[in-house]
Amino acid sequence: MQAYLDCRRNKRSSRSALAFELNLERNLMQLHTELKTGTYRPGTSICFVVTHPKPREVWAADFRDRIVHHFLYNHIGPRIERSFIADSCACIKGRGTLYAVQRLEAKVRSITQNWQRPTHYLKCDLANFFVAIDKRVLQQQLAARIEQPAWLALALLILMHDPRENYALHSTPRLLNRVPQHKRLTAQPAHLGLPIGNLSSQFFANVYLDALDQFVKHQLRCKHYVRYVDDFVLLHESPQQLNAWHKQIEAFLADRLHAHLNPSKTIQQPVDRGIDFVGQVIRPWHRTTRSRTVKHALRRIATVPAANLRETANSYFGLLTQSTHSHTDRRKLAKAVMLRGKAVNAALTKTFKGAA
Repeated sequence: MQAYLDCRRNKRSSRSALAFELNLERNLMQLHTELKTGTYRPGTSICFVVTHPKPREVWAADFRDRIVHHFLYNHIGPRIERSFIADSCACIKGRGTLYAVQRLEAKVRSITQNWQRPTHYLKCDLANFFVAIDKRVLQQQLAARIEQPAWLALALLILMHDPRENYALHSTPRLLNRVPQHKRLTAQPAHLGLPIGNLSSQFFANVYLDALDQFVKHQLRCKHYVRYVDDFVLLHESPQQLNAWHKQIEAFLADRLHAHLNPSKTIQQPVDRGIDFVGQVIRPWHRTTRSRTVKHALRRIATVPAANLRETANSYFGLLTQSTHSHTDRRKLAKAVMLRGKAVNAALTKTFKGAA
């Protein structure tokens, strides 16, 4: 029941959720029986394409399967996450984008002695991360962490399930073709890739990359390191040391995780030039929202339907407020909102239902 309540949060109006709720008690009891007897099997997934910030496949499991994902996570997730380093962020309670950027900013201030000493950073990104995850490696990692046979069997059932065997496509083939072939789960061999969009995939991805976190912290002994999903940053006074770590990380990823860095997104430069991380740019003594994000927000406000304007605008106001220096960006957003006939408060942090 708790897994069901967790699952329906913000999803209650979806078609599969409504269908499940029509006979809620019967469906929950049937699902419980299938899990208890070992007869549970995942159902049909929905595949669709999102275009922002770039085209990619998203796979939505059936509502009853998402309940099982929450059920599994509620029982094994917190214990496993306690073994993660504090610098592992994303899809962990209390460790979202704001936590990640604030932690990185604190590390920059520490190593530079509040921006008084020159320091360099190495920022890396894994190539085609979710569709390139080797499930055979992840299978071994889960087996080493989950002691109870029943929970391990359920975790492996979810992990090894191939949604491509039973899915409905809810995007046009033309839109699907906008996703590059090397970023499509449908183009990967069976042992590669996790479906983007499921809680289980987010949790499994953190388990998968915990090996990298432990390697960087305990073998490379990098004190200043933060990771958010597959984006991670290392700090050091010496660019030569960062070059050496870069080569060691590449070798570790290829050997242990069968993964590779994206060379086009590998950046090494002085921290004074700014670190673009999780949508914000850390500069000396201040953080700002990435300019691309601000431009997208202004375009959205100008085109979003009037019925959705307030919630969209307030969402962007909340995002911009996370930066330490956001007044200029919030003023631009407020102007765009008022041009649409909405009122904005004096602090430029939210809009209202009424007209300006």
